[in-house]
Amino acid sequence: MKSDAILINIARGGLIDEVALKKMLMTGKLAAAALDVFAIEPPQDKELLELHNFIVTPHIGGSSNEAILAMGRAAIDGLDNNDLICV
Repeated sequence: MKSDAILINIARGGLIDEVALKKMLMTGKLAAAALDVFAIEPPQDKELLELHNFIVTPHIGGSSNEAILAMGRAAIDGLDNNDLICV
């Protein structure tokens, strides 16, 4: 990645090597990062959390109105298109 890049992970914890991320942020090899998920939650690395070029949110990326509606629709679709026989 370019040194002026900003890394954002709202997908899954563990996709990012958090030790390497901290080193890159501290040395300027990465401009900034924002995470909504961590390998271990709640995150334990206080030094990483306090970096000026790091933004963290409390695992709320899937809590938007759009995301909640999409999850509900996917659940309904799963029920409507399932070959299970309910007794």
